Amino acid sequence: MKIAVLGAGVIGVTSAWYLASAGHEVTVIDRQQAAGLETSFANGGQVSISHAEPWANPGTPKQMLKWLGREDSPILFRLRADPYQWAWGLAFLRECLPARTRANAAQIAAINRYSCERLLALRAETGIEYDQQTGGILRIYENRQSLDEAIAAAALEKLHGIVLRVLTAAQCVELEPALASCADRIAGGVHAPGDESGDAHKFTQNLARLCAERGVQFHYGASVRRIETAGGRVARVRLSSGEAIEADAYVMALGSYSPLLLRPIGISIPVYPLKGYSITVDLAEGDVAPHISLSDGAYKLVMSRLGNRLRVAGTAELTGYDTGINEVRCRAIVRRTFELFPKAGRPEQAQFWTGLRPGTPGGVPFIGRTRYPNLLLNTGHGTLGWTMACGSGAAIADIASGKKPELDFRFFGA
Repeated sequence: MKIAVLGAGVIGVTSAWYLASAGHEVTVIDRQQAAGLETSFANGGQVSISHAEPWANPGTPKQMLKWLGREDSPILFRLRADPYQWAWGLAFLRECLPARTRANAAQIAAINRYSCERLLALRAETGIEYDQQTGGILRIYENRQSLDEAIAAAALEKLHGIVLRVLTAAQCVELEPALASCADRIAGGVHAPGDESGDAHKFTQNLARLCAERGVQFHYGASVRRIETAGGRVARVRLSSGEAIEADAYVMALGSYSPLLLRPIGISIPVYPLKGYSITVDLAEGDVAPHISLSDGAYKLVMSRLGNRLRVAGTAELTGYDTGINEVRCRAIVRRTFELFPKAGRPEQAQFWTGLRPGTPGGVPFIGRTRYPNLLLNTGHGTLGWTMACGSGAAIADIASGKKPELDFRFFGA
């Protein structure tokens, strides 16, 4: 079939790769001038297979109350006159119920595991490079209570087949010597040896090049204005230039912007932008920064070594489609980074970035068919787009090809 993929982020490009591998003729459309220039550009870098617990869990509402009024809080809810924001927020609270959290965690764990398998196979097949580190992810905690809560959560994650090791503070430093500078404030940690990290932007651009070698066409600098339907199917997508793109099938992979194009054709999905921030610090010889990827439990930050750069990312700000950088939040990330690693480069030279992550209330993405049989969804991956990308792309290629995906997952429209 001729298939048009809308979006050239990590989700869109992995979709294109697996669709082309299945023998389809693929065109990718994106408003930017190259692949991976929006949400995939400067994320936290973690391929976090072990992170199955959704943001919506029983402990989150209480934690959010503590953060109210703090401009630098890990989760910031800016109330707007936006009915979609309010509806999303109410749905998020519902997903915090224990039974909903358990069901969502099972779905997230399933796609994470499958995606890891596909990433490993892709790397073996192509030799693709993206500053990958395969030493796992270490989550560190500052006090005994938060460590105990993490150990309890780890016990649940082990039920989903996730391998985790609980470490003392000394063992954390042994695993990551850079933590010696803050060892006195670490109560312990949880190590996920099967996790990885890497530069999602570099991966996306390199995979786009490999896609092009397989015949995938990339239509850059082209904004999708609307989807046009006829006879119960998608007939074409209309670009801002007025040009129409026609295909046999279409894959919606526009992240946070997906709902804006779907609503006019009668499809409503609870995807809302979660604005995230990151800093990138260049490292020179003699700088002391972690090599293994870290998660800071106290501040909800992730840290990844990407070649000669340190990437630190986190926070979620519900403020609609505003992409302006809030320096208060970025400087809070800088401050915390250098509290832990005072010799990790030069804080005044940290580069700030923000992106809109497409979040669903329960953290489970929308993958599958819609009421229009030739329109497929691959969106709503939230903070785990990089983690879930290869598995999502492989699954959408199976669905487009009329096959049942290997993944035991609640596919949309199935």
